[in-house]
Amino acid sequence: MRRLAAFVFASAAFASTHAVAAYPDKPIRLVVPFAPGGGTDLVARTLAVGMGKELGQQVIIDNKPGAGTIIGTDSVAKSPADGYSIVIATFAHAVNPSLMAKLPFDTSKAFAPISLIAKGPNVLVVRADSPFKSVKDVIAAAKAKPGKLTYASQGNGTSAHLAGEMFTNLAKVEMTHVPYRGAGPAITDLLGGQVDMIFGTAAAVASFVDSGKLRAIGVTSVSPSPALKGVAPIGQDVAGYQVESWYGLYAPTGTPADVIAKLSSAAKKAAASPDFAQKIEQEGLTIVASDPAELDRYVKAEEVRWKKIVKENNIKSE
Repeated sequence: MRRLAAFVFASAAFASTHAVAAYPDKPIRLVVPFAPGGGTDLVARTLAVGMGKELGQQVIIDNKPGAGTIIGTDSVAKSPADGYSIVIATFAHAVNPSLMAKLPFDTSKAFAPISLIAKGPNVLVVRADSPFKSVKDVIAAAKAKPGKLTYASQGNGTSAHLAGEMFTNLAKVEMTHVPYRGAGPAITDLLGGQVDMIFGTAAAVASFVDSGKLRAIGVTSVSPSPALKGVAPIGQDVAGYQVESWYGLYAPTGTPADVIAKLSSAAKKAAASPDFAQKIEQEGLTIVASDPAELDRYVKAEEVRWKKIVKENNIKSE
């Protein structure tokens, strides 16, 4: 009986080890909480190709826009913790807890960090035929006609939204926020003349700036961006102004450590690949490709920072 018990135990251990080692044995769903066509979508799709090669399984993009990223993020929070559903989180992930009165999940408990992929500034852009040539032009126009100027965003609570809210607070002007279900639709309406500007992520607007369809008049970082030569920081005209976008991967809490390690390794290798670098660094982003702990530290610090800013500047989600 002792020999039989030992054999059964060894067999179970082998089966368990084999099950973990077999991950992944089917495609992985990467949720993008924005509509197709924006900066986050670009980062996710580029990353998914590299991760799929590393993992030996296809990483499928699932766009779930709406509610300032909450709809897509919540779908992953409520998914099985097996490594087959992950989400690309952004600025909104760190801001929503202080911006929203109630969330359908506890951000600090519902997710397991995988990797901080990249960081970068937002860019204030207008149409090529816009009369605004500088941040000072925007401030002057906003003061002359309070509330008339409009700025788009990829949704409430996103970096483009909060960048605009901080701008109006610190510059002491009034502008109207127009939220969309992703950067793609927001930029489409900007190009069509339905809105005046967007504080878009570098990944979302860079190609339009390069093609001459949009004009960049300011970056949200403290220092100028190497990818946007000649574009001055907004903080030069608006004291204390600074906003940074970022992209990170999360899985549901409870995902096995071995699976998290495989996902993190695949994400780091994909983000460090020449192909990813070529497509992403030209968008004004700095590749980080971190371990899970660094993503956790960075986002917790962002949560503390933005909680203070949201409260002091009376920033609202609507």
